[in-house]
Amino acid sequence: MSQKSKKSSKKEAIILKSSDTVKKKALKIAGFSAIKKAKDIVILDVGQISGLCDYFVICSGESGRQVKAIYEETARQCKKNKIKIHHYENDQEHSWIFVDFFDVILHIFSEDARKFYDLEHLWREAKKIKEKIPTP
Repeated sequence: MSQKSKKSSKKEAIILKSSDTVKKKALKIAGFSAIKKAKDIVILDVGQISGLCDYFVICSGESGRQVKAIYEETARQCKKNKIKIHHYENDQEHSWIFVDFFDVILHIFSEDARKFYDLEHLWREAKKIKEKIPTP
């Protein structure tokens, strides 16, 4: 193997490791949302089709109160696990909370808002992650 090939394969290994780390982060965040009984959790790999981030985690709650509780527990678990939240936004009714982790974006919807915005359809070209979501 030439010197150039060795350097190339090392660089590829680092990229694969980094991508795997972000995927694990998305799975952890999904698991944190499950603590407060988030429904229909979906993880989309949007990295190849978007410059926004690598993964979307999409889930829903049955009420504004549950949507807020999902966010609060996820934020608590992220702090405990040293996962930094860069930014978050919500509407007054808590029908949609957007949480930005730079490489992962968490969308917590009320059921009606999720149907209305239909991110799964909008990002239908993204690969769905089928791995089991870990529970802390």
